[in-house]
Amino acid sequence: MAAGMLMPMVRFAVDPVLKAEAGGDFIPTPKKMSEITKEPVRVDFKFKQKDAWYESEVTETAWVYKDDNGKIIALSPVCKHLGCTVNWNTDKEHPNQFFCPCHYGRYTKDGTNVPNTPPLAPLDVYPYKEKDGYLYLGKAKPRKEA
Repeated sequence: MAAGMLMPMVRFAVDPVLKAEAGGDFIPTPKKMSEITKEPVRVDFKFKQKDAWYESEVTETAWVYKDDNGKIIALSPVCKHLGCTVNWNTDKEHPNQFFCPCHYGRYTKDGTNVPNTPPLAPLDVYPYKEKDGYLYLGKAKPRKEA
């Protein structure tokens, strides 16, 4: 009888842990593929996130551009030093680089960390795909995994 009473409570408590994670999900962005140029632009995108039983809408950002070969590059704006947000071309002394104002971290256009600056790793990269002419982004991954 005790097991009959406990099982529903245990199942309720661990239910979020037992749910399968949607690993390869791509999230739509408002950016049309035809609008992406060689200049990095900030692309904000939203998705619903479920934490246990609480669901919320999360906004994330990517810096997106086409490289010289026409390949789409989507970089995370999270500095690998201490997690501050990097911006494109905001440091007048070092134009055409990503700059982190927290501790003066810098990255080249492709997200590679500049030697002798605080970040010790390149910016994470978002996998991407095109659907109906729009950019879809996956979960950001460290450069070696992308």
